[in-house]
Amino acid sequence: MSRVSKPYEIVERALELTTADGCVVIADESTSANLRWAGNTLTTNGVTRGRTLTVVATVDGAEGTASGVVSRSAVTADDLEPLVRAAEAAARGAGPAEDAQPLVSGIPASADFTEPPAGTGSEVFADFAPALGDAFARARAGGRELYGFAHHEMTSTYLGSSTGVRLRHDQPNGTLELNAKSPDRTRSAWAGRATRDFKDVDPAALDAELARRLGWAERRIELPAGRYETLLPPTAVADLLIYQYWSASARDAAEGRTVFSRPGGGTRVGERLSELPLTLRSDPYEPGLESAPFVVAHASGDGGSVFDNGLPLAPTDWIAGGRLERLTTTRHSAGLTGLPVAPAMDNLVLDGGGERSLDEMVAATTGRALLLTCLWYIREVDPATLLLTGLTRDGVYLVEDGEVLGEVNNFRFNESPVGLLSRASEAGRTERTLPREWGDYFTRAAMPALRVPDFHMSSVSRGV
Repeated sequence: MSRVSKPYEIVERALELTTADGCVVIADESTSANLRWAGNTLTTNGVTRGRTLTVVATVDGAEGTASGVVSRSAVTADDLEPLVRAAEAAARGAGPAEDAQPLVSGIPASADFTEPPAGTGSEVFADFAPALGDAFARARAGGRELYGFAHHEMTSTYLGSSTGVRLRHDQPNGTLELNAKSPDRTRSAWAGRATRDFKDVDPAALDAELARRLGWAERRIELPAGRYETLLPPTAVADLLIYQYWSASARDAAEGRTVFSRPGGGTRVGERLSELPLTLRSDPYEPGLESAPFVVAHASGDGGSVFDNGLPLAPTDWIAGGRLERLTTTRHSAGLTGLPVAPAMDNLVLDGGGERSLDEMVAATTGRALLLTCLWYIREVDPATLLLTGLTRDGVYLVEDGEVLGEVNNFRFNESPVGLLSRASEAGRTERTLPREWGDYFTRAAMPALRVPDFHMSSVSRGV
């Protein structure tokens, strides 16, 4: 066999090799660059490369179509035929696939399908790294220590099928996490950013914000558990609504297993979830949050189907004007539930019509409220209500009559994002944000801060 190394050539060769009735091949070529620092000093940096090939083989039988999926990394030309044969064997050994549909066809090919993959490298930090060095100097002078990392990845995905689909998408993904600590480690503050290219990340502004929060923390106030008016920053809102999004399967709702199930049968599509004019949406063409405009499914499950690979994606409102508009569906689950086809996408935007920044929402607070920094260790307690539990982290601050008085202890919370949407009394200005908890899996989010009059801090958390 001739040597093939270009991603599109690998896809084409794998499709030539298959003897299955249908086949989808996905080649993911990625490069990543990273910086890490501790105690105001850069510690490590590096660049890595990777390749993953996924082969989906489908086999028609008297009882239906079966599928077999095999993925392997670091694939070379010599690995292709064994990989294809393994996928075919998996399909022939499987029963009919419940989600079987005709493979997608009739999609115009990407003009750059045969072009080399995009990449990244240390040059992505050309402007960011010197600015970070300046932030280190300011932090040292101000008596604080900066810790954190910056990571940038570029993944080029090539998707081909036996039905003629030839699609390609380049996905940049950058994240920055920055912690500031007092020298005695008793005070800590966090900030994070998601970016496509690090050109829009300002270390000086982030350091200034962290310095302000460390200043707030010089006064310590102990508070008991209870329900408090709470200002949730965009990062915390993103973490909660991403989990809600992951739990919005139409099939699960129709089967009575989720918070989106209607009592007595069916789903809650069409019901009002919030009195605020909230719109939760996904759009593969959202400026700054661009994601793949077609389905890329490496496996079948609640969130996707390998049979839908290549299916075009379009802007979709999940919640519109406070009402539940859509639940996620594959072509198969859409047929089961009678709902429109609405595949999940890789970005999420919440618009609430507000214009205030988080600082302006703090200043407008009357009485007492809590201001959070971020959430972590989020886990599901009850799928029927989507009750989640988790912890606050890196700064909870007491606000009284528009002023931050000091830092309070951390809490464990028990809340449902669906319940929060129903009780939120104000949404601020939507801005791009990095989810703290889910940043390894989902980074393309834009959210407003939310004011919740009775956020449930279920217990005091020590040692966080």
